[in-house]
Amino acid sequence: MVLTCAIAGCRGTDSSAAGMPAAARLATVDAPTTPIRHVVFVIQENRSFNNLFMGYPGATTRSYGHDEYGNKIALQPIGLVTDWDLAHDAIGFFAACDGTGKLPGTDCKMDGWNEELATRGHPTNPAYAYVPKSEIRPYWAIAREYVLADHTFASNLDGSFVAHQYAVAAFASRAVDYPLMTWGCEGGRQDTVATLTAQRVDGPSIPACFRNPTIGGEADSAGLTWRFYAGTPDGDGGLWSSYQADQKIFNGPDWKTNVISPQSAFLTDVAKGKLANVTWIAPTFEASDHAVLNMGDGPAWVASVVNAIGTSSLWKSTAIFVIWDDWGGWFDPVPPVYEDYDGLGFRVPLLIVSPYAKQGYVSHVQYETSSVLRFIEDNFALPKLAKSDKRANDPATDAFDYAQKPRAFKSIPGGKPASYWMQLERSSSTHGRPANILGDD
Repeated sequence: MVLTCAIAGCRGTDSSAAGMPAAARLATVDAPTTPIRHVVFVIQENRSFNNLFMGYPGATTRSYGHDEYGNKIALQPIGLVTDWDLAHDAIGFFAACDGTGKLPGTDCKMDGWNEELATRGHPTNPAYAYVPKSEIRPYWAIAREYVLADHTFASNLDGSFVAHQYAVAAFASRAVDYPLMTWGCEGGRQDTVATLTAQRVDGPSIPACFRNPTIGGEADSAGLTWRFYAGTPDGDGGLWSSYQADQKIFNGPDWKTNVISPQSAFLTDVAKGKLANVTWIAPTFEASDHAVLNMGDGPAWVASVVNAIGTSSLWKSTAIFVIWDDWGGWFDPVPPVYEDYDGLGFRVPLLIVSPYAKQGYVSHVQYETSSVLRFIEDNFALPKLAKSDKRANDPATDAFDYAQKPRAFKSIPGGKPASYWMQLERSSSTHGRPANILGDD
């Protein structure tokens, strides 16, 4: 199920902001009105809010769901490590939503999770599940100390390829689901991806290599530094290296200087006092939280990233956002809000860490993936990129208190030293595009 309009016509930019002279924007960046000089965007994989935070005090969760036949189904505990996967593409979204609106995926009854496909070896009602707290203590510890946003939705309704474009561009040229071969410009014009129309039906296919404005490009124009830490496109976790699908960056100098592999380089860079103004971090497969792919190392990885910053001299000038890119097929009880042809998707967790983040706060404000981009843009006076980040709420207005004295950092339990992650990257035999996954293949 997919779409298209001419790429140039689909891009929604803020013309007044885009027209601001680079020198004027740079002057604003040199003297931001907040204490935040560094934003770190950690992107984990494929978990719904309810799947990771069921029962969290003050958050909207539920211990049961219903199927399309009206049967009440108690959620079962299923650990992070599975040898099966759930569908999390557009068809999976429409099935789980079981909508009654005029367009597919609107006015969701949220009772069709039993209709999602799953790979071999899955238990009965696999989507109706939660991860035991004992396996994800670092995530709960971060939430208790900082901010957990319980009304955050994926900006797009499908899976990781499109989600990772929203993480850098707030738009994906109306692409839906996944490219036929590579996840970006390496495949050339013959590597295409389907599109989704405004009516949420199939449109023409387009090359999986875009010319949309990105935060990286805007940062370059404004004199800001940026880095994207990920595996190489054919390496461990390299599927999620977002800028491989951006034509200008993939074919330009930024690809060699600002896209950094492997992921553990982030930890060693921070230890040296090196941190860009804007940073993205995509995980290895083992630390991704993605069903089938991961080894359960996601909570330890996120704790390691947070601790690296928190124990450094950079702590007092940094905001960290940890988000899961899509729901991964897992049950959630909160219906997504219809914003446009591509979203919103199902609810995902968002953790916000900063010395200025409210302590132990559950935010009920509606956020989405592009809300992190909106925070970056508002903080550094960058132009809006597209419709998604323009509409998105900025977490600064609810989750932060810049008037408070910057809080001392409290270490998150479960983190591991950089040497552990380096060894994992060296010894990993999981490369490229693994089998037995639904949605990201």
